Amino acid sequence: MAITRTPLIAGNWKMNLDHLQAIAFVQKLAWSLSDAKHDFGAVEVAVFPPFTDLRSVQTLVSADKLPLAFGAQDVSAHDSGAYTGEISGAFLAQLECSYVVIGHSERRTLHGETDEQVGAKVSAALKHNLVPIICVGETAEDLEEHGPSAVPVAQLRGALIGVASAADIVVAYEPVWAIGSGQAATPEQAEQVAAALRGVLAETLGEDVAAKTRILYGGSVKAANIAGFMREPNVDGALVGGASLDLDEFASIVRYQKHVGL
Repeated sequence: MAITRTPLIAGNWKMNLDHLQAIAFVQKLAWSLSDAKHDFGAVEVAVFPPFTDLRSVQTLVSADKLPLAFGAQDVSAHDSGAYTGEISGAFLAQLECSYVVIGHSERRTLHGETDEQVGAKVSAALKHNLVPIICVGETAEDLEEHGPSAVPVAQLRGALIGVASAADIVVAYEPVWAIGSGQAATPEQAEQVAAALRGVLAETLGEDVAAKTRILYGGSVKAANIAGFMREPNVDGALVGGASLDLDEFASIVRYQKHVGL
């Protein structure tokens, strides 16, 4: 029997919106999707605010029973201790986070995170029952030197070291050359890499896990191009950056089914 993967549209706010702005945005997003009769069972929607917003978002989602998931943009590899500025997975679990983004290209580039560190954070997230969204992707130089999937495949292998086959994970392919550029990968390019990543999942965690794991595309995603990505068999959603801060644009991305005939 074929496994049906519920698409996930995830909005990474990066370092934008304070906690009051976050409350207003989440309220408006939930209302906008409800008003448009969005089928929350057909597409999962998640937002990833800054750490300082998480308590406010949790309170709002819980109190109003909003059908939105939320998560953190990073997590520490450590549970507790003398790690100034770090945020433990235990803290995020107490805030009822469902997900955590790990290995985003900005963390790798600006903070020098290695595949080993990403792998340690993945293990920490799983320890606290957080679903890691493991980000992988290549630069323009990587693409020219190694081809379209070599670097993302190697990064995923590194992140999965020590991960049990029963783990619940999400993988996000975000070509660094496309992020914030306005020039997304083509759906065919995204599919090629997503298929290679699913192959790594099958090799390392087994066919069953590979079949159920969602693989997202991220990199200049917008309402005008989301439908093309969602037609590809191995692309199960999107990790949206800048467009997730535009309420109407993000809501239109979530409602991609209108454009793919679903």
